[in-house]
Amino acid sequence: MTSKKVVLGFSGGLDTTYCAKYLFEDLGYEVHSIIVNTGGFTEEELSKIEAHANRLGVKSHTSVNAVKNYYDRIIQYLVFGNVLKNNTYPLSVSAERLIQAIHIAEHAKKIGADAVAHGSTGAGNDQVRFDMVFHIMIPDLPILTPIRDLQLSREAEIEYLKARDVEMNFEKAQYSINKGLWGTSVGGKETLHSKGMLPEEAWPTQVSKTQPEEVVLHFEKGHLTGINGRSYDHPVEAIQALQAIAGPFGIGRDIHVGDTIIGIKGRVGFEAAAPMVILKSHHALEKHVLTKWQLSWKDQLAQFYGNWMHEGQILDPVMRDIEAFLQHSQETVTGDVFVQLHPYRFQIIGIESKYDLMSSKFGRYGEMNSGWTGQDVRGFSKIFGNQTAIWKAVHGE
Repeated sequence: MTSKKVVLGFSGGLDTTYCAKYLFEDLGYEVHSIIVNTGGFTEEELSKIEAHANRLGVKSHTSVNAVKNYYDRIIQYLVFGNVLKNNTYPLSVSAERLIQAIHIAEHAKKIGADAVAHGSTGAGNDQVRFDMVFHIMIPDLPILTPIRDLQLSREAEIEYLKARDVEMNFEKAQYSINKGLWGTSVGGKETLHSKGMLPEEAWPTQVSKTQPEEVVLHFEKGHLTGINGRSYDHPVEAIQALQAIAGPFGIGRDIHVGDTIIGIKGRVGFEAAAPMVILKSHHALEKHVLTKWQLSWKDQLAQFYGNWMHEGQILDPVMRDIEAFLQHSQETVTGDVFVQLHPYRFQIIGIESKYDLMSSKFGRYGEMNSGWTGQDVRGFSKIFGNQTAIWKAVHGE
């Protein structure tokens, strides 16, 4: 009798290691593990994870390089919208979980799986994100979540695996780190409470640059395509190059306090040097090349887009509608942004663009008007405030 197939989202950590063993040995499934790389793994790490999966007895292991797809389907719109959750967090982990869920669902359909599984606990956002994507993309497949369903403690998982001679590092790191293209999250004892900052040694990228450094970022229709005169074939390569330049300054470190999907508050540390520099630089360029109402509507739609993304609603058709708006808004977002990097901070020096609406031939703010006369403004001011003047005349003091 052929065993039923289950596709397991697999990172090689304690939770997914338990799932692989439990689904195979206790539930009798034929386990097909898959890891979706969104920029957080080296080739060596991926090889070790594959070897680990094979030792656990999986039928097959698949590694998907989703980094460019991650940019094309999600990150570019976070840049176009200058999206920062609660004006702080660049959606580092929440966005990558969605692209991972999509690839896992596609793999389950491809191999004709009978079930899909993930290693999320019952206490966080990821369980909702994975579940929601699976319910929409593969609605007929049961979702198996042993860690959540069995309410397992870390100690219980370790005991189970040791009893089955599974070899891995069971020592819990003092800090939980999740690295991806769009930032790295850092959780530790300091983030479990409402007060506390991560110590210097907890940050994955240590500060090794102390002298100011200027970088020039080149954007083409909203995409980062060049740094310091060097062009890149894909924005992913530019993001990675900027991270290598800005990361050692300790730029982009912060603590995000947010509302989880399940209704509780949470704190998490993160470092995102390249995302923060890109978002602020892109926004600075937009303020020069877009009109007042383009910027206003972008802000409103982008805030909804980021919040709905965080809630796991990437497949909602309204997201495609907003993406179309954001994409069209980038037609003139082309030019250079000059940024000065310092330890723990950065500063936007200015921009150069052929689409700059701050052109001196139309006048200099606060100095000289060359596109209109004083009489023009006198009449405009009277008409512009006419309705309020009428209201005041009718209603009196």
